[in-house]
Amino acid sequence: MRQIIAALQISLDGYIEGPQGELDWVDSWEDRFGLVDRVDTFLLGAGMYPGYEAYWSAIQADPTAVLPFAGRPALPYEIEYAQVAARTAHVVLSRTLSTVAWPQTRIVCELDELRRLKALPGRDMHAVGGAAFVSSLLNAGLVDELCLVVQPVLLGAGKPLFAGLSARQRLRLREAVALEDGLARLTYSLSD
Repeated sequence: MRQIIAALQISLDGYIEGPQGELDWVDSWEDRFGLVDRVDTFLLGAGMYPGYEAYWSAIQADPTAVLPFAGRPALPYEIEYAQVAARTAHVVLSRTLSTVAWPQTRIVCELDELRRLKALPGRDMHAVGGAAFVSSLLNAGLVDELCLVVQPVLLGAGKPLFAGLSARQRLRLREAVALEDGLARLTYSLSD
């Protein structure tokens, strides 16, 4: 069976956004998780999808333009990721969105639809985010692997990644890797 891998960037104190939704503390949106070659589907929640679409569409339209959220032009590996993302299937879990513009994207309304998708043949799926979406996947027992790239910054406040968990989750550390510039990648399997 395919796995769902929730992979996100997080501050050292557990936030995925600053108090006003700031993302300027994330130095790059490159694939530091090493997932691009492992997955054939990206999963997103309705809250994150509009910003995701705006960011990667902006890179596709003009990689030299100043990007939303980043305040700078795209970096070479972000341009490469935008090209991969444009040809990769995306599934957005939403009961409120009615249309999506990103290529190869569809909307599903229920977690059971993701459970059915997980049972189909194919490569693994990357749960990109956001926080409420990842918590709902964890609460439903759909996440097989959690991969966090920890940014060496303390935000002090903001949107916590795990605020929506309904119960304790037991994880098993599979890998801890020191990355450049003080970042760390932590990969966990979820216990049965």
